[in-house]
Amino acid sequence: MLLHKSIATACILSLSLGLAAPAQALGKNERNVLKGIAAALIVGAIVKEGRKSQPAPQPVYRAPAYITPSYSAPQVHAPRVKTGRVIGQQSTYGSGVNNTTAARVFNSYTIAERVEIQRQLANIGYYRGSLDGAFGPRTHQAVYEFARYAGKQDALNSTSGAFQVYNALLG
Repeated sequence: MLLHKSIATACILSLSLGLAAPAQALGKNERNVLKGIAAALIVGAIVKEGRKSQPAPQPVYRAPAYITPSYSAPQVHAPRVKTGRVIGQQSTYGSGVNNTTAARVFNSYTIAERVEIQRQLANIGYYRGSLDGAFGPRTHQAVYEFARYAGKQDALNSTSGAFQVYNALLG
């Protein structure tokens, strides 16, 4: 309704300005200026009315972006050889990595210390699993490769030797 009133007002204004001046006094350029003013008033009224009829923008909910640490392991310092050896036991069918001396010693540390051991193994390129503090196959392989490279793989067969390997990683 307001749109129609503003258009009518702009038309009446432009007609009254055009009729008020003598036809001889207004040249082609002056008439074009009046047409431009009238058009600008009409377009402005239409735009203003269009903005009023639009609903107010609603705030958009965005879930917080939690920063997840990315752990990229640097290049491996020593060639990695997959041996399949179970630390602290002879490899036999059915033997699990959690039944080893290395696993029992690893699990005696606090969760924060176990995660730090995994982080240190990842930093030097031996571990590529999640930093969860669990002694699984990836942690088992990483610990063995680290000890093998240091020449201490036999130390993992004893409790005191396993503690030495893990304490070296904890610094």
